[in-house]
Amino acid sequence: MLYSKVKARLDEVLGCDVVLERPKNKDFGHFATPVAFVLAKAERKNPKILSEEIAEKLRAIELFSEVNTLNGYINLTLRQKVFLQALEDLLCNGFKPQEKNGEKILLEYVSANPTGPLHIGHARGAVYGDALYRIGNFLGYEIESEYYINDAGAQISMLGLSILLAGRESVLNQEVVYPEQYYRGDYIIELAKLASQKFGKEIFESEESIPMLSEFGKDLMLEEIKNNLASVGIKFDHFVSEKSLYSRWDSVLNRLQENGGIYEGEGKMWLRSSEYGDEKDRVVVRESGEPTYLAGDIIYHEDKFKRGYDHYINIWGADHHGYIARVKASIEFLGFDSKKLEILLSQMVKLLKNGSPYKMSKRAGNFILMQDVVEDIGSDALRFVFLSKKADTSLEFDVNDLSKEDSSNPIFYINYANARICTLIEKSQKTIEEIKSAKIEGLSAEEEGLVFLSSQLPQVLSSAFIERSPLKVCDYLKSLASALHTFYNAQKILGEPKEEQKLKILLGVSIALESALSLLGIQAKKKM
Repeated sequence: MLYSKVKARLDEVLGCDVVLERPKNKDFGHFATPVAFVLAKAERKNPKILSEEIAEKLRAIELFSEVNTLNGYINLTLRQKVFLQALEDLLCNGFKPQEKNGEKILLEYVSANPTGPLHIGHARGAVYGDALYRIGNFLGYEIESEYYINDAGAQISMLGLSILLAGRESVLNQEVVYPEQYYRGDYIIELAKLASQKFGKEIFESEESIPMLSEFGKDLMLEEIKNNLASVGIKFDHFVSEKSLYSRWDSVLNRLQENGGIYEGEGKMWLRSSEYGDEKDRVVVRESGEPTYLAGDIIYHEDKFKRGYDHYINIWGADHHGYIARVKASIEFLGFDSKKLEILLSQMVKLLKNGSPYKMSKRAGNFILMQDVVEDIGSDALRFVFLSKKADTSLEFDVNDLSKEDSSNPIFYINYANARICTLIEKSQKTIEEIKSAKIEGLSAEEEGLVFLSSQLPQVLSSAFIERSPLKVCDYLKSLASALHTFYNAQKILGEPKEEQKLKILLGVSIALESALSLLGIQAKKKM
């Protein structure tokens, strides 16, 4: 596309890796480069003087109609034939996934405890991770997605005990007092009734049944979590069980000890995490000899790094911020490079309806179920609103805003742009092939702008992935939709002498809109 074509030509002519930017002021041209500042030091020249020398070289390149300088920057204006070729390329090839670049990445996200349904906070990390997964794979990274199942430890035992108590209350009709920390909500009663059907009422009579109920409840909750994720188009390449990894704990602990990462004190075993930036050392084995929650994370990351990926990305809830230093410390003490682990944080969501707090789920107790919101506003709206703000910043939105049919509702506004194009093409009664083969007789400034924006998607995707910010794709979609609506409102298209030319340009816009939405996991609408 345009960006890569221009950059490749500049790299060739100047013999270096040229940084190419979009000027904020469109009057300065289509692209700008600060390359003179980069080369000035090596060549011992004033950047302003050097920029003039470089500009003179670039004026001989067939791509540019104008090359100007401003305070050391070089501004580049493309020839119209470059836009025409970009449009032909877009209509002929679309946006195809890039060739694999050889970098293997393991992306872990969601990893919610299988002790209850997914809530709205889990959903944000899920959508964020899935968007990075889709965009990264499109760009040629070999990314695999993974869900770490926390199916060992106290929370799973608590699930089993909660089901036991719910069974005694709802099935055996006994009076039960629930301790404060136990799991509550209609879903626990549902699990108890299902357990009664499978095992019989006697399952609730003895606490010896807790391990069986824990496993039973965990399996059903994990299945529900998978179904919840599938409802918004999210599937994982791997599910890794914490329980299955615990057999390795002794060997992992030995390795930590051999590398000086563990010491004993107060009857406990401690990780020397303060040596790698943690505020204090952390307990990994309690006085009872039972490993802590951190031990499970250590085993899991040892398993990850032994699988030999080039890079590891974890998406955690913001409440896990304190775990970053201790996990990275354990990776170093295991003999791996913790710089290969990147941890992204996803902030919580505040949900409103008609300006008031969204109703908590009776089924789930004291939080908002992801599935309730999906049923309320749909998967596409949920995905877009979660991706339209940086994941590490708090998010508040009112679900009623997503039912508005105007420019204040971005997903409607974007879909309406694509639907307008599809409707025009349908009304024209011309085939796609006829539109693609139409001749172009000079582009207006507005038409150039649409072609230019349509062709920018690959660069937007690259920037979005490098900066871990799918927000950039959302902003791109809003800009392209806005440009389309402006063009549509200012032009008569059908029945005009240049009808086929305009439809050809709009078809390119549609390809860009649909491709970008697809990489966010959203199905573009062709009719509204």
